[in-house]
Amino acid sequence: MALELNDNNFEEVVLKSDKPVLVDFWAEWCGPCRMVGPVVDELYKEYEGKAIIGKVNVDNNPEISMKFGIRNIPALLYFKNGEVVDKQIGAAPKSALASKLDALIN
Repeated sequence: MALELNDNNFEEVVLKSDKPVLVDFWAEWCGPCRMVGPVVDELYKEYEGKAIIGKVNVDNNPEISMKFGIRNIPALLYFKNGEVVDKQIGAAPKSALASKLDALIN
């Protein structure tokens, strides 16, 4: 399962990472989030050692959500060197999420 990110560990895990990072902003009440969640968990396993994959529950971590202007979920942000370099708003197929991640690794 993807890493659980929160207001306390976000900076250390995401912003200071030397690897690309994919962060899934989600909530339990969000239907499309439930579709994307298992895909994000699969990516976590497949990209182990190559990228960091984590999830932020927007209801429990409003500070991070506000900082990155999250208004619609699921919102998947791609980070490299502590900066947002790409994003996917709304549900998307695994191949689309993986290709954006691949572009950051290579």
